[in-house]
Amino acid sequence: MLDGPQRNNEGTLMLPGMEGPPSSSLASKARGRTAPSVPRIVGGALVTVALVATALFALHRIEQFLIADPFFSFDDPGDSLFIAGAEHASRRAIDAVFAGDKGRSVYLIPINDRRITLKTIDWVREATVARLWPNRLVVQIAERKPVAFLTLSAGRVGLIDEDGVILAQAHDRFVLPVVTGVHATDSLPERRERISRMLRAMKEIGDAGKNISEIDVADRDNLKIRQPYEGRIVTLLIGDSHFAARYQNFLTHYAEIKRKLPGASTLDLRLEDRITVVE
Repeated sequence: MLDGPQRNNEGTLMLPGMEGPPSSSLASKARGRTAPSVPRIVGGALVTVALVATALFALHRIEQFLIADPFFSFDDPGDSLFIAGAEHASRRAIDAVFAGDKGRSVYLIPINDRRITLKTIDWVREATVARLWPNRLVVQIAERKPVAFLTLSAGRVGLIDEDGVILAQAHDRFVLPVVTGVHATDSLPERRERISRMLRAMKEIGDAGKNISEIDVADRDNLKIRQPYEGRIVTLLIGDSHFAARYQNFLTHYAEIKRKLPGASTLDLRLEDRITVVE
């Protein structure tokens, strides 16, 4: 016969079999979740600090080795500097950029500063500098490309690129038009804008304008072209747009104009339905 519910000394109703203490398995789980001891935390932190300190010390020793060991010393630029891409830029000017680095570890040479200085050299548009371990440098030059000749002064001619940067004359035989209306005293943005208009016109006209010898960009609203054509020099006023159509109009009708007006040398092409001879 089963015993009925019993009450313990405190009056709590208990069923048979529940008189014992809490389950030992629950107690062991509770003990398993006990937080790590303070000594263990401190020990782990000390190990981490020691590892970081060791790594920093090793890096410091490596850095001192790269700085002080003669094996990494940059010698004379003529022997330790490799230059690629410099066809017109002066080798002497490039060497001079690194002259102050002679005897210095390549690790200490400020690569970005040298790159910026290289870009100030005539003909250099972009430059990169890289270390070639243990003790050399490699310089890669991207040069500017001239798009026209420019008269700088009486008897002195230079070159100009698409950015409006004036370049020193080179020994190459460039086949380019002469641009007028651009001056060395103009600001760089002004020169860039005028050269941009010239290039836009030349691009629109394309191969048909391969004999154009001079382009005047002084007037923003009226580009002027000069070129030899059928034994004479003609000047064409082509405005500020529709360059290809206006130039083709000249090619199509010039023979007739020459027949009727043999002395005609300046033609205004800005009106779409006619060509006006300018006296």
